[in-house]
Formats: sequence, C-alpha cells, structure tokens
Amino acid sequence: MSLTTVLFDLDDTLFDHIGTARAALAATAAADARLQAADSEALYQHYSELLEVIHAQLLAGRYTYEEARQLRFERLLGPYGVGAAEVPAIAQAHYGRYQQLRRPLPGARALLEALKPHYRIGIVTNNRTAEQVDKLRHLGMTQLVDALITSEDVGVLKPDPRIFQVALARLGARPAETVLVGDNWTADVLGALGVGIRPVWLNRTGAPRPLAHVPEITDLASLPAVLQTITSRSAAVGAPAV
Repeated sequence: MSLTTVLFDLDDTLFDHIGTARAALAATAAADARLQAADSEALYQHYSELLEVIHAQLLAGRYTYEEARQLRFERLLGPYGVGAAEVPAIAQAHYGRYQQLRRPLPGARALLEALKPHYRIGIVTNNRTAEQVDKLRHLGMTQLVDALITSEDVGVLKPDPRIFQVALARLGARPAETVLVGDNWTADVLGALGVGIRPVWLNRTGAPRPLAHVPEITDLASLPAVLQTITSRSAAVGAPAV
C-alpha cells in the first residue's frame, strides 16, 4: 500500500522547543541579578524537569495554565530568593521572550514544503490547541498542515490510540498508508506502532534505539536522506527487532 499521509509531532520535532527555551531562560536569568550567577545548565535542567512534570498535570486538568506557570516558576526561582509575589511578573516576561524567540528545527519548513504536494500532512501533539495554532502561524507552517490534532481537543494524550485514530479519521487515512515522525519514543514511536502506523524516530541526542527495526533520523536538515527514510516502505510495522 502506498504512502498517502505523514503525521508529525510538533514540539522538538518541527518546533525547536529546547533551543527556544534555553535562549529564553538565558535572557530571563540575565535580567535578574539573583539569577545571573546561576549555573545556566543546571537552571535549564531544573526548568525542563519542572516543565515535563507540571505540563503533564496541566494537560490532565489538575491545574489551570496560570496555576501551572506560577507553580513552575515558584519552584524554579525560589532557591534564588525570588518570592511567590514576584513570580507572575517574571514568568510573564519570560513567556514573552519565549514567544519572540520561537524557531523551527533546521530543515523543518523545507521538509514540509517537499512533502506537501504529494502527501496529506497532520500534526499530532500533546498540548493546548490555541498554543499550537499560534505556534504554527508564527513558524509559517499553517498552510503546510492539513490537520492539527491536539490532546486538548481529543481528551487523551499520546500514546493513547484514540488520538492517532482521530488523526487518521480527519485525514481520511489508513494506518498502513501513514507514517508518523516524532522525537518521543513512548508517545510517538510506541504510540504509532500501537495503531499500525509506521514510526520514524527523530533522535537528535544519539540515544540508544530500543527497537532496531524502527527507522531513525538524527535531524531534518539532511533533506534527501530524511525524505528517503520517511517515504521508504522497506521497514514493516511490527517487524521483529534484530
């Protein structure tokens, strides 16, 4: 069966969240004397850990967006003497920097532009709809995407099969004619395998690949090789690991 549809994760697959967050956090630290002496890598790692945990709780409905941001920055900045009353202004300024500094991964737009004339393109993302709509607009990708499927809209998070099933239904695609490209092994790769979609793992860090039969790419900028990996049908879904 020929390929008709390519699904992508968004954050850290097409959108460079890590690079954007690092740049925004560095600017926020530089603007506050209490943070200027902080180890930048340790600060970012703590920020990243808090974001992962609290964002999952936000998507599960435990916190509102404002409550999640307040809690995240209280825990991040408290050790540096920043009080809870100061957090809203600092967090808002940081979010403004993050918005301004948003950028795609190198090669992301060129990849979408190469695929769009030949395949239906979908985004399947664990995030809020309004945020992802604005992100695609800012990145200049809106016209390159046929459908945006968010966990907020569907009511479940990847790797739940239902979010992939909704994506297939919206795009009129069958699993066997669909590929999903994503950076998260559990949410994207295992999620896709669970519904019969062929995954392509974006592994930018060189992490060990748990299943050898899953195709892997290390960046999006090597366009001919990336296109070959995405469009090749040589790797069968569910093939045994070697």
